[in-house]
Amino acid sequence: MKTKRLLTAFAVVLLSVATVMAKDIRTAVFKVSQMSCENCVRKINHNIRFEKGVKEFSTDLKTKMVTITYDAEKTDVNKLKAGFKKFDYEAEFVKEVKPEEKKK
Repeated sequence: MKTKRLLTAFAVVLLSVATVMAKDIRTAVFKVSQMSCENCVRKINHNIRFEKGVKEFSTDLKTKMVTITYDAEKTDVNKLKAGFKKFDYEAEFVKEVKPEEKKK
């Protein structure tokens, strides 16, 4: 009986810690009109990965869209847009994709 209580208490503590440690990961989509060739894609890929909080990203040359998954505790959409300006590109925020939407 004592072991069950101990295990239950341990599980509650573990769940509490996991909830506190959960990060606010978001995904934003940007339209980058200057992205017109593979060199542009390389320029974006080389530079945007160094922005603080960026977890992963993808570029689509055909649609001129850049999708960035980021840690919202470290950056936000405006800071990411400013990151594009560092290498003379304009990024227009299109939408934020919720995690459920991204998996579809």
